[in-house]
Amino acid sequence: MSVRQSILITGASSGLGRGMAIEFAKLGRDLALCARRTERLEDLKAQLLDINPNIKVLVKALDVNQHEDVFRVFREFQQEFGKLDRVIVNAGMGKGASVGTGYFHANKQTAETNFVAALAQCEAAMEIFREQNAGHLVTISSISAVRGFRRAMTVYAATKAALTSMSEGMRIDVANTPIRVTCIHPGFIRSEINEKVEKVPFIVDTETGCKAMVGAIEKEKANAYVPSWPWALLHWVLRIAPDSMIRKMS
Repeated sequence: MSVRQSILITGASSGLGRGMAIEFAKLGRDLALCARRTERLEDLKAQLLDINPNIKVLVKALDVNQHEDVFRVFREFQQEFGKLDRVIVNAGMGKGASVGTGYFHANKQTAETNFVAALAQCEAAMEIFREQNAGHLVTISSISAVRGFRRAMTVYAATKAALTSMSEGMRIDVANTPIRVTCIHPGFIRSEINEKVEKVPFIVDTETGCKAMVGAIEKEKANAYVPSWPWALLHWVLRIAPDSMIRKMS
């Protein structure tokens, strides 16, 4: 398997996106990083070049809900690097509350960012990969994709289930071509999206989680549940667990 040298990561200014960028810098990969908060991206760029002065790091402002900007920014990165070897669709959010409790706006924001904006990113990436006849699309789903969850997780889990399904469809669509599609399902990894949540089973710190994610991405399997312990096994348990157990988890 050839090395995927140029890697684009959305939502790279914080959390898992930032953590993955650090791990890829350690591996000597060139990085195209985008997010809304450019000052954070510039700080991250300096940190990555300290880790590895021999890599190339490009940063651009991008709100993934501005869909035309997604296509433009991805093209600009491709032109500046000459090609894109891997695109990681990572940008997302976890706002929301139980359906019907007055938080439609927040639930809608999560739905639009985690699925419609993800579709825009996948469209932009796959257009480039089809032209190149090469590339690796990586979508960042969640362990929550395997079941419906309550309260703030209801819409979030639904968007991740949709992203997992879309990833599978894209993978089937480009089977027997040089284009690969991988869907990563992180378990509970501490990041900005969940920093206020206190009691979480099996949670790991950001660095541990991101190392596991990058390791899985490098293997380019169809689906990965990370960290593999316990999620490679536990995702099967979650699928058949009674609703009463799921209720206690969220």
